[in-house]
Amino acid sequence: MNSMDRFDLIVIGSGAGALVAAQAARAGRNTALVDQGPMGGTCLNNGCIPSKMLIHPADMIRSIQEAGAVGVHARIEKIDFPRIMNRVHKVVDEGRAQMEATIRSRENLTHYQKRAEFIDEYVLKAGSRTLTATQFVIASGSRSRVPPISGLEESGYIDNVSLLNLREPPRSLIIIGGGYIGCEYGHFFSAMGTEVTILGRSPRLLCGEDPEISQRLHESFSRYCRVVTGYEVLSVERNGEKKVVSARGTKDGKIRQFEGEEVLLAAGRRSNSDLLRPERTGVEIDRQGWIRVDEYLQTSKKGIWALGDAIGKHMFRHTANYEARIVAHNILLVQGEAERKAADYHAVPYAVFSHPTVAGVGMKESEAKARGLKVLVGRARYTDSAKGVAMAEEYGLVKVVLEEETGRILGASIIGPEAPELIQQVVYLMNTDRQDLSTAMRSQVIHPTINEVLGRAFSGLERSRNREQPK
Repeated sequence: MNSMDRFDLIVIGSGAGALVAAQAARAGRNTALVDQGPMGGTCLNNGCIPSKMLIHPADMIRSIQEAGAVGVHARIEKIDFPRIMNRVHKVVDEGRAQMEATIRSRENLTHYQKRAEFIDEYVLKAGSRTLTATQFVIASGSRSRVPPISGLEESGYIDNVSLLNLREPPRSLIIIGGGYIGCEYGHFFSAMGTEVTILGRSPRLLCGEDPEISQRLHESFSRYCRVVTGYEVLSVERNGEKKVVSARGTKDGKIRQFEGEEVLLAAGRRSNSDLLRPERTGVEIDRQGWIRVDEYLQTSKKGIWALGDAIGKHMFRHTANYEARIVAHNILLVQGEAERKAADYHAVPYAVFSHPTVAGVGMKESEAKARGLKVLVGRARYTDSAKGVAMAEEYGLVKVVLEEETGRILGASIIGPEAPELIQQVVYLMNTDRQDLSTAMRSQVIHPTINEVLGRAFSGLERSRNREQPK
């Protein structure tokens, strides 16, 4: 075996993992940061940052198109697609260059831009180099899941990575998948003028969302896209310049065909463990390849931690950043086991930047009831507030779930403008000492603002009952 490069700590993955590597280097640990991809991970290069920069122009387009509802009639003269894309690349490239410069200048930190693979216990191969350390952090992320669809590879497709290289939008697009990525890019491309069809295997968009929220999203999306749920894609084939997608209904078994210029694959994410091979160093993985960790984010192997998409739990960059802080504390600051910090997932927020926006935190009503909890549910439409009426916001809805016995806030779901900003207020309440409404009830709310709709939802609590679920 070649001579080894020895370190105190090796971090695999330069997304949230870079936060741990930088903190360890500042603490004087001899640290290696290994990542085959561009610096910054998925979020910076082909995830959160570029996608939201694309979606903002789409939001502006929809605002202009829908302004007639409040008496403002305007039209869009031109959509400069190349400029939109160039702006994204400029911001991403500058952000990556800044990160790379910071890493290069950091003392005690060595960067290997090579594909990593465990070859033995505490031994990692990175390109032609062999690395070893007594401690590791695995933040190796995830990648697009490519389901076994006949003809897909031969016919070609785009995903959240390759679509960033488009110089013009396709005239028509079939999106395979009705989850976060499918909904966000369905919004973007339809606003750009593309004829969009969303094909979802689940019976509704955002299948993990509250059914009432999903139904409202479906209704809104159907104004701009063709939304087909409950269909499993079987094959893709070329027909001249078009691509034909065949799908089977999950209920009736009928086959339907959909034709488009391009296919966007948004069928979920998969683990990178098949590339990294963590089992070779004694790290347990589950059947899907996600790394198993305990409450302190330590794996089954002493001295090896994991975080972010690699553990397959809450695959959001803000959660990965939170987990990076937990791991850094447990590696660098803990003197004894009693000082370790456990990860707390009771109030993990998320947002889907579709049209309208969807956001949530904590449990859904059905999840709370499945745990045997007696719950109170409050709901309010945006138009229950003066600001919502002024906005003519017909799809907006806030839904909150509380534990009846304690008043503890269990979760909330929101659809409508500013949903992420509204849900963040619930996140703060769920992280107070009592996790209840007392802080909100003592507070004055500016009138008229859309914040009032959240207060209305909390003030209209009723015992949960068996509601007819939207189909």
